[in-house]
Amino acid sequence: MAYSFAGRTISKVGVIGSGQIGPDIALHFAKVLAPSGVSVVVVDVSAEALAAGEKKLHKKVDRGVESRAFKPEQGEGIKGAVTFTQSYDELKGVDLVVEAATENAELKGRIFRQVEGLANEGALLLSNSSHLQPEKIFTTLADKSRAGVVHYFFPAERNRGLEIVPGADTDPEHTRWLLRFYEEIGKAPIQVGSRYGYAIDPLFEGLLQTAALLVEQGVGTVKEVDTVARKVLGLGVGPFTAHNLTGGNPITAHGLSILHDEVNAWFQPPASLQAKVEADELWDTPKRGEEITVSPEKEQQIGDALRATFWGLCCEVIDSGITTVSDLEMCVEIALVLDPPFASMNDYGVKEAYELVKAFAAKFEGFPVAKCLAEQSAKGDWPISYVTREDHDGVAVLTIRRPKVLNALNAAVFKELGDHADAIAADDNVIGAVITGFGTKAFVSGADVGFLAECESPEQGETTCLASQAPLNKIEALSKPVVCALNGLAFGGGNELAMSCHARIAKSGLKVLAGQPEANLGILPGAGGTQRLPRIVGFEAAAKMLRTGRPISGKEALEVGLIREEVDGDLVAAAVDLVRKAAAGEVELKRVPAGALSDVPESLPEVELGHLSTAVDELLCRAVLEGAKLPLAKGLELEAKLWGEGVNLEDFRIGINNFLEKGPRSKAEFVNR
Repeated sequence: MAYSFAGRTISKVGVIGSGQIGPDIALHFAKVLAPSGVSVVVVDVSAEALAAGEKKLHKKVDRGVESRAFKPEQGEGIKGAVTFTQSYDELKGVDLVVEAATENAELKGRIFRQVEGLANEGALLLSNSSHLQPEKIFTTLADKSRAGVVHYFFPAERNRGLEIVPGADTDPEHTRWLLRFYEEIGKAPIQVGSRYGYAIDPLFEGLLQTAALLVEQGVGTVKEVDTVARKVLGLGVGPFTAHNLTGGNPITAHGLSILHDEVNAWFQPPASLQAKVEADELWDTPKRGEEITVSPEKEQQIGDALRATFWGLCCEVIDSGITTVSDLEMCVEIALVLDPPFASMNDYGVKEAYELVKAFAAKFEGFPVAKCLAEQSAKGDWPISYVTREDHDGVAVLTIRRPKVLNALNAAVFKELGDHADAIAADDNVIGAVITGFGTKAFVSGADVGFLAECESPEQGETTCLASQAPLNKIEALSKPVVCALNGLAFGGGNELAMSCHARIAKSGLKVLAGQPEANLGILPGAGGTQRLPRIVGFEAAAKMLRTGRPISGKEALEVGLIREEVDGDLVAAAVDLVRKAAAGEVELKRVPAGALSDVPESLPEVELGHLSTAVDELLCRAVLEGAKLPLAKGLELEAKLWGEGVNLEDFRIGINNFLEKGPRSKAEFVNR
């Protein structure tokens, strides 16, 4: 057995190093690849490190079984797939290697010289370095085209952040494959140019530098700075706590020294950090449940310094050209569990952020004031893209990429979709398009509920719906074929977007694929769900989905005609192929009927509403039945009007507030009015 994806087959993976992160990398590979029969070999020269690594991996798997994240047989399968050994010979025939040894270029080079002769021809050789450029790691490798850096983040088996850093000699095809492969196995990778520290670690280490300097200058204690950092930056844990958890003090102290020489003179290890490293001590951080009170004046001073550091360093990374605003935005939020930098600057005010950074730079010699920040401060908000486009020989592949919220739609995404539709229509080099979602869990999980909660009047609700419908109508109206590749669940606005495409295909075996859960929130579908769904699957199947909010599986979606087929293997490639065939006239894609329907029933089939609002259901049934008697365009206008009417219902606020306060699994206590 083996794992095959996009033209490459993997039967054995090697992980070199059984220290802090190697066993976690091995665990992630085993979780996703063991079901395909892939074996994972962890090699280390230290028997003690191997024993500790195996114990750590088994403990995490057992914990997963206890929490029911894995079934017992899955847990045993994961543990059984991983071998810990001192013998490099066990790497013979390996197809992919990730080295996770000490951060030393000479040591890493020796390891890869040995591994190169053991691995299969064409195997990918990757280093989990956190700082070192590929050109310095792989200097003596015979075939540098298959080598590069993949930088994991703590904890590697759960943190989806990943930097992929190709070297000057890395084959671009290998880089493209790695980006797709890691996305396919659950990561959120970005490509980063080769520079010491890459894009993310200078931020992580720079924040600790400022935090330590604030403590040294008496601005606040370690506990106070950690507490304020969590509040103003949205950190899961403060910078001191993060370094305690990851054992990162020595790496950061060394990293700041090299960053000083290779990136910016401001970087340098503070005296307090060096003292912690020399004494092998941890920071005195807040204990679990400990309440730390910080005065407003002190909080302002600490917060301003941390914000300026964060935003200033993010902009310096953009100035360096090693990544983009949108890629850095996504990776920072996921890898470091931080507020997204450019969106947070937009909220704060880009001009105000620029002034904050300049003031900080005036106090701390050498701190960078990025050119891009100065320029953007005069323009307004940072432009952040959430929909990427990549052309595959005439087929435009649009990917909705908001993994933190399972690709949920908001006003910005709707606008981008409309803009892309316009660009595709005008591009003579494009024969059609594919729309898909980033990652493996969701195509689109729905619309941001906060975005809908802003509607306070029927007029505002109607306007919001019409604005959401407009880009989907553009997609539907394209003369070029558009195929939706459902890589995961499509709920609410996600299913509505999928239905605006000319055909839908889905990854095989999805137990939960499509749903219109709006009734659970006390609202109607507002982006075409009440109009397109009956026209695609018929009134009976549509009524069940719309009125109960219950989702259907991929198999059920195929049976009722919501999707065209289920796909094993490369879903996007299958969608691109379908677009090509449709554009060539080899297959016909069944578009949603634009006219009024002739077989409209007097009423919809009875369903069990349970706790759901009868007042909302009444509006929903009106939208379906009255809209079906109209041309599709008029039916969509009716849907928007009725959605707006729903804003006046008590159940609208009850449902929305319940979702925002208690989450999607909590049943709202509707009053049916």
